[in-house]
Amino acid sequence: MGNKEQFIEHIEQGYATKGDYITVGAGMLDGETMTNAFIKIPLKTMNRHGLIAGATGTGKTKTLQVLAENLSDKGIPVLLMDLKGDLSGIAKPSPGHPKIDERHAKIGLPFEAKGFPVEILSLSEQNGVRLRATVSEFGPVLLSRILDLSVTQEGIVAVVFKYCDDNKLPLLDLKDFKKVLQYATGEGKEEFQKAYGRISTSSTGTILRKIIELEQQGADLFFGEKSFDVDDLVRIDDNGRGYINIIRLTDIQDRPKLFSTFMLSLLAEIYSTFPEQGDSERPELVLFIDEAHLIFDNASKALLDQIESIVKLIRSKGIGLYFVTQNPTDVPDDVLAQLGLKIQHALRAFTAKDRKAIKLTAQNYPITEFYDTAEVLTSLGTGEALVSALDEKGRPTPLAATMMRAPMSRMDILTDGEIEEVLDNSKLIKKYNEEIDRESAYEILTEKIERAEKEAEKEKEIKTTTRSSTSRRSTRMNPVVKVLTSATFIRGVLGVLKKVIR
Repeated sequence: MGNKEQFIEHIEQGYATKGDYITVGAGMLDGETMTNAFIKIPLKTMNRHGLIAGATGTGKTKTLQVLAENLSDKGIPVLLMDLKGDLSGIAKPSPGHPKIDERHAKIGLPFEAKGFPVEILSLSEQNGVRLRATVSEFGPVLLSRILDLSVTQEGIVAVVFKYCDDNKLPLLDLKDFKKVLQYATGEGKEEFQKAYGRISTSSTGTILRKIIELEQQGADLFFGEKSFDVDDLVRIDDNGRGYINIIRLTDIQDRPKLFSTFMLSLLAEIYSTFPEQGDSERPELVLFIDEAHLIFDNASKALLDQIESIVKLIRSKGIGLYFVTQNPTDVPDDVLAQLGLKIQHALRAFTAKDRKAIKLTAQNYPITEFYDTAEVLTSLGTGEALVSALDEKGRPTPLAATMMRAPMSRMDILTDGEIEEVLDNSKLIKKYNEEIDRESAYEILTEKIERAEKEAEKEKEIKTTTRSSTSRRSTRMNPVVKVLTSATFIRGVLGVLKKVIR
């Protein structure tokens, strides 16, 4: 192992940067913090994605908070997925604490308590700016991936979208999509078959069941209007700080399908909307995805392929993705390989499986003469982490055990009253929280079916009337009837009756 002087020189050279950067803490050697041996992350490489991992209670959320705060201070907007409900405190300054002062004295950084510009967003019925997207915006490919459809079923979804485009039928929410599917194998069967070929009722039945499953997880709240404009995620406040957008997800932890549906649609919309950035000096937007395993657990191969593609491509738009999870093994290898910044908090070795996971985790980091990486992983304290980033030329920086700086904002949730205060000051609430249900595929097809039924009923009445009229004419033309109803016959019968009466 090297000595302190060598270590400090190693850190200073490895983390030197000419451009703008954020400081996350100071390097540690043998449990001692090296004051002023700052661990700096160049803004230029923060669109290369990252991972924040570690066991429960080791400081992952606080690290996320520190990164979000410092990005905001640099004028870079942030989007946070708050599944545990403990990030809203970013809006208020830290009350301070002697342990925070002690920590920052060791690091060699002054501590400044402050709150940050926050926008609270919601996917569900929780208070916040409502996030929605239309089915049309979602598109047939992504919808098929989320529903985990077969190739044949994907083709049917594509046909449904094509039919709606050709006939100017807006696909806004899930009831629109279900109505078109039912129409394709019901009242509109002949119309569909003539223009697009035969559609199997068993296939449409499977698709409908999977849509209902998605609805049961709350997706009917997500699909619809008014669609959220992703440009509203990159707002800057009057002081030049980036907004920290916090999506409240505490009530959908048990609904991973909805979470992954939202995440993929959001990333796809950002990718299609944001311009190419090239080799820019700073990211346009940084997203932190807490409890990232919810995206990857039980995901189909098609869905994982979609995620991997987006992760690879989206950084060219200046977007950084940061996955927060307990263990790096929660993230697929192909995605893990795309993550430039790794902040690894402590792991616990309670079982043989844990020890094996720690050895695998240690192999993800650069080899260093200053640490036994696997050993350090189990000995890190709360608020300490192994850090490896990318320098301005895209090269891995030296691995550094790091005393992480403390958040400048409150490390706790807002009260209900404080949340109401944030929402009252929101400029987006009025824009997105009015529910719109304009005429779309459901209403148009329902009206079309009703009109067809009325026309069919009218035609039936005309046919019935025609048959009745024809029957009466036929009766009058009958020779026997003619004789019985003739004036001569009637007069003769009446004459006979008169004679009998007399």
